[in-house]
Amino acid sequence: MRTQIISLGLAAILSCAIASAQWVQTNGPYGGEVYALASSGTYLLAGTPFGGIFRSSDNGATWSAANNGLGDNVFWVLTTDGSNIYAGANGGLYCSSNNGTSWVSINNGTFGPVYAVAASGPNLFAGTGGMGAFLSTNNGASWSRIDTGLTNSNVHALAINGGFLFAGTYGGAVFVSTNNGTNWTPASNGLSGTSIIALDVSGTTLLAGTDGSGVFRSTDNGGTWSSPSTGLTNGSVRGFAHTGVSLFAGSGGGVFLSTDNGANWTASSTGLTNTDVRSITARGPDLFVGTYGGGVFLSTNNGSSWMAVNTGLTNSFPITFAVNGTNCFVGAGSGGAYLSTDNGTNWSPLASLPDGYAKVLVSSGTNLFAGVSATVYLSTDSGASWTMASNGLNDGDVGDLAISGASIYAATSANVFLSTNSGADWNALGDGLPGGVDKILALLGTNLFVGTNGRGVYRSTNGGTTWDAVNSGLIDTTIYALVAKGANLYAGTNTGGIFRSTNNGADWTAVNNGLGSYEQVMTFGLSGPNLFAGSYGGHVFLSTNDGATWTNVGTGLPAYLTTDALAVSGPYLLAGVVGAGVWRRPLSEMITSVEPPAIEITRQFLLYQNYPNPFNPSTTIKYELPKSSVVTLSVIDLLGREVSVLVNDRKEAGVHEIKCDCSNLASGVYFYRLTTGDFVQSKKLILVK
Repeated sequence: MRTQIISLGLAAILSCAIASAQWVQTNGPYGGEVYALASSGTYLLAGTPFGGIFRSSDNGATWSAANNGLGDNVFWVLTTDGSNIYAGANGGLYCSSNNGTSWVSINNGTFGPVYAVAASGPNLFAGTGGMGAFLSTNNGASWSRIDTGLTNSNVHALAINGGFLFAGTYGGAVFVSTNNGTNWTPASNGLSGTSIIALDVSGTTLLAGTDGSGVFRSTDNGGTWSSPSTGLTNGSVRGFAHTGVSLFAGSGGGVFLSTDNGANWTASSTGLTNTDVRSITARGPDLFVGTYGGGVFLSTNNGSSWMAVNTGLTNSFPITFAVNGTNCFVGAGSGGAYLSTDNGTNWSPLASLPDGYAKVLVSSGTNLFAGVSATVYLSTDSGASWTMASNGLNDGDVGDLAISGASIYAATSANVFLSTNSGADWNALGDGLPGGVDKILALLGTNLFVGTNGRGVYRSTNGGTTWDAVNSGLIDTTIYALVAKGANLYAGTNTGGIFRSTNNGADWTAVNNGLGSYEQVMTFGLSGPNLFAGSYGGHVFLSTNDGATWTNVGTGLPAYLTTDALAVSGPYLLAGVVGAGVWRRPLSEMITSVEPPAIEITRQFLLYQNYPNPFNPSTTIKYELPKSSVVTLSVIDLLGREVSVLVNDRKEAGVHEIKCDCSNLASGVYFYRLTTGDFVQSKKLILVK
């Protein structure tokens, strides 16, 4: 994760009286993660991990949120029985009888994350992460657990073929029941892939998509399996769809087509700029896929070519801004890059970048640069076309770019590079920088600064020839953001909040008055004499006195997401919210009507939400103690069993964090619990493999 450096030349236009109420979500950019797709009546529905459910009545041309009755949830599966739509989510199972206009919960909290749903006559089946399978015979009014013989409780797929009910589990392969789940028996003879994430019935053939081992096929209802993966170059197969005699598989490497019931496969991903496919469905002759970051794509020619159909799907991942005059550019993760010429009112997609992932954008004059993986691309026509500009840039992924006059600096995980000819050639700079860690850049006068992940800040006073660590007073060395303002340098950190240096990095002082507990600062933005900071939890803070005090001006942003990028465009402050697109608020509204600075709060017993969440395979858990205490921090599964003890020791007063490695656990929902004295607090974490 990186932070965009906002140019010192961006000045706020504070004299305009703008009529707006707090933060407003802009008209894009679009796309993001789509885990589930389904067709019902005149609608196509998409399930996302942050924006809820979206609905389209014009074959994906436009989308609108369809969340009436839903809570904030990660939606894993959508399916229909002809009359109802069922949505499986972290919070359980929802049902809509009116094509998504409204939803009701139909599991009464009796089971957790629902990864699979299947319906047959009066029977409704649900597969869960950690609690096995459930059956309802009364449209979800009540449920019974059906797990006799089902020795793996992580049910990620369900399929029905006549009187046979199949359950695909993560780590336990396939089970079959011939009595509606009353009893189960293993059905995995020849099935070498044990993590089943998709099941499908194609005529008399049962197909199993695995996480890493490709597709397996059975023609005797799971009695025996063969591995028909010829031509299937990616082994993580997450879904199947049918159009006529064509069978399609959506995988982590794109879409594959089979015309012989899965015996042979050919790639079918032309135009699919994001090939990490998480869901796939057919709607008549049309085929749709949902991707991990690129939103929804449509094929109207049986998979021969694809086009993005994301207008209105505001579930994108804006992580970097670049502003140049009236043009504002945003990189939306693997959804590509977008341009707004009206201060974020509307966004239009730029030409596709290889890999689609604009991790960093900077602009100067007529040049727009994009950092994509280990490559820099240049556009001289506002993103209408791109050319590679990476000669000599051959060491590590590009984490940041900064421009100073004719000089362009690129920070990679290995080094810092300099180009003086618009990226045509790059030269590695001098010694002293640590390798193997992400880096971000800041320029202050003639000094060049690099912030690192875990090694603090480095400074060069000779154009990058040599580097020295400058960390005196910097108690948190994981730097997410660096920005220069006037003679001051500011660093946003992982757990220590904001630090300021007034002497070119020689010494640092924490400046957190008013930040409260929101110490994970991801980005900065500049507006004349004012400094903005964005943090985890959807918070934006403003300081009008060089960081001495901060005021929360983020009211109205999604509180459960991360503000990952800030920029000033005309009279607005734009905020890139991971999972919720770009939001904006008038500068005049914040700077003329801010509340008095908050008083620094006294420390208390507090357990923070883990970050990132969902995660794979590790996440960070932070907790706060007002005094020295004996602490137990443990991970609990949905059955209340303790699966890991992270901390069992006396800890001093203050904020603590620990890395939680769940590589040995199955995908699903878990809880982490902090116990100290009479204080007990738990929060939910989501492991997605």
